[in-house]
Amino acid sequence: MPTILLIEDEPSLGLIVKDSLESRGFTVQYAADGEAGLHLFRQQCPDIVVADVMMPKLDGFSLAEQIRQQNGTVPILFLTARSQPADVVRGFELGGNDYLKKPFSMDELIVRIKAQLSRLPAVAPAPSGPLAIGRYRFDYPKQKLRLGAQEEALTNREAELLKCLYDQRNQVLARTAVLRELWGNDSFFNGRSLDVFITRLRRCLKEDPQVQIVNIRGIGYKLVF
Repeated sequence: MPTILLIEDEPSLGLIVKDSLESRGFTVQYAADGEAGLHLFRQQCPDIVVADVMMPKLDGFSLAEQIRQQNGTVPILFLTARSQPADVVRGFELGGNDYLKKPFSMDELIVRIKAQLSRLPAVAPAPSGPLAIGRYRFDYPKQKLRLGAQEEALTNREAELLKCLYDQRNQVLARTAVLRELWGNDSFFNGRSLDVFITRLRRCLKEDPQVQIVNIRGIGYKLVF
């Protein structure tokens, strides 16, 4: 079974969640603060990180930022009582993949964890060579975007989204469809996450003015080049 790194500074909640996850067959590594969590991450290489946002020593957002400097693909799920849109967007910008508001049910947490862990097998088979997107070359299996001698590493979610846009190039990619395929559902928070990732991809592709991700209001997005 997958290994979960759980980082929660409320010991009673942390132990309840740990025991519940282990009773469902997961292997759980537990840390009570952000610094200890980062240390465990570097030691254990977990399959998914479940972290509180407001923690001593190193908060969840800072933790995610440091994890993303080392690993662009491991899913990060935030647990927090903070639900302001600005906080949600910031979490996604720093590399978070999902966001669960406290208080939450264990069933919902497990569904979210399984959704994150299952998204890679659901992706279509990798193409055999780099994909041409204008002057860019997109190496989907390696999650690299190249322009001449310049190379940029994409996160797993960025690569998945760019592949979906490429597969539907010059056609509209429905917002609801991509949310359900990559995020599991089309909730408000997931919609905000999609907006963040679209902005990040536009920034990655900005050096070729012929390549654009066009917003089709109320419907979705179109990759044109």
